[in-house]
Amino acid sequence: MDDWLININELTPGEQVGSTLLNMVVFGVFIVITMTLVLRASKSTKSTKDFYTGGSTFTGPQNGFAIAGDYLSAASFLGIAGAIAINGYDGFLYSIGFLVAWLVALLLVAELMRNTGRFTMADVLSFRLNQRPVRMAAALATLAVCLFYLIAQMAGAGGLVALLLNINDSTGQAIVVAAVGLLMIVYVLVGGMKGTTYVQMVKAVLLVGGVLIMCLFVLVAVRGNFSELLGQAVTNSGRDLLQPGLQYGATETSKLDFISLSIALVFGTAGLPHVLMRFYTVPTAKEARRSVTWAIALIGSFYLFTLVLGFGAAAMVGSDVIEAAPGGVNSAAPLLAFALGGEIFLGIISAVAFATILAVVAGLAITASASFAHDIYNGVIKHGKATEQAQLRVSRITVVVIGLASIVMGIGAMGQNIAFLVALAFAIAASANLPTILYSLFWKRFNTTGALMSMYGGLISTLVLIALSPAVSGGEKSMITSVDFSLFPLSNPGIVSIPLAFLLGIIGTFMGKKDEFPQKRVEMEVRSLTGVGVEKTINH
Repeated sequence: MDDWLININELTPGEQVGSTLLNMVVFGVFIVITMTLVLRASKSTKSTKDFYTGGSTFTGPQNGFAIAGDYLSAASFLGIAGAIAINGYDGFLYSIGFLVAWLVALLLVAELMRNTGRFTMADVLSFRLNQRPVRMAAALATLAVCLFYLIAQMAGAGGLVALLLNINDSTGQAIVVAAVGLLMIVYVLVGGMKGTTYVQMVKAVLLVGGVLIMCLFVLVAVRGNFSELLGQAVTNSGRDLLQPGLQYGATETSKLDFISLSIALVFGTAGLPHVLMRFYTVPTAKEARRSVTWAIALIGSFYLFTLVLGFGAAAMVGSDVIEAAPGGVNSAAPLLAFALGGEIFLGIISAVAFATILAVVAGLAITASASFAHDIYNGVIKHGKATEQAQLRVSRITVVVIGLASIVMGIGAMGQNIAFLVALAFAIAASANLPTILYSLFWKRFNTTGALMSMYGGLISTLVLIALSPAVSGGEKSMITSVDFSLFPLSNPGIVSIPLAFLLGIIGTFMGKKDEFPQKRVEMEVRSLTGVGVEKTINH
């Protein structure tokens, strides 16, 4: 294997890899191609339906690729590959959690949400409840999830481009994060959901295809012997990567942290607003089911590929080189590409990672803008009477504000493992959104008081516990290392905040009115199962 590969072990930790000029050219080509698609899409983006859902004109296979492009984030590609390369078995648990989570979302909520809503998650949550307070709560939860997710993508962008352009100082990386954020803003402002969907489809093809090629190269290098690859990973890293416990088995607290992480990952996807919103871009429930089939095939294959990528990086690059790179553990996949195919292959795979980040941040930005304009501005402030032009204007302003906020917070999160940061977003989604989604769809007794207590209780408890956790302060890898105010021992709050949100929903339901809008409850049950009347505006 050593004769076939470029000898990356001659690199010293932190040394520049690849050609800066070549990497910039590849990035530029990708940006030109995607911007062309976005500009074409902008010609048909004239109404709120076009901007929010692309006019519901995409086919099942197209939407399946877009769903995969939306769901397979930089955390999946860069973060998980790095986590497996450094922590082996424990790192692969992220892949398992993300994949199982997707299946839970499909089985429980995806089609029912699509049939009941119109543009956003709040359409479903407020359908048979008091519109204004529930829309406000759902919109705030959506904005919180999107912002945390955006922070992770921005942090990944900073680390990736810093590695490829040999930017080692924090100021240079901050400029990179700002550039990615501004590019995201342009994509969404110009193309809306149609432009975003095209970018996500291109990204899904590039990502799954690129990762497949990398896996084939790795397996060719070990002559198809996966056991040899595992053995070399253990030998080269100096760690027993095949045994559980490297990351989560040292103490009882770390084991509990793993359980909390698993709960957040498995239940979080069903509450991710940017993933659920993708089901509104197809015209019928049949196309929604077709898109699910394509998405499962792409997502399932990808997470199996991460196992080969992670152990391949451990075997062929080494943990010392990975951890010393400007992007830290997030650099494992690009460094493996350099080991496999030199500067050209590194440039191509890095462009794929860059596409991954841009596609996901665009999806998050448009979801956040739709939630604010459709739910808060139109539903709460204007009582459902805002004009389409006004909603589009507010949506575009929201994109700019969200983009700037994510740039600032992404700069603060640089150097963090982005798979871990995304897990925090999943905890917010599972706590603030999922209980109310399930109760609204399946519990006839559920009411507005239960929804508000569940959403606000889940959101506030998650944010407070995250702020008081070792993820923010008190440790070497914390966001703030200079002070220690970590009162909550776990890095992921899901084990506490998710059950609490479910419990608050039950308590609030029995405290509130028994059945506020019985006719809406019956209509919602019929619509969720059949999709009849899905285009009708939802107003009491």
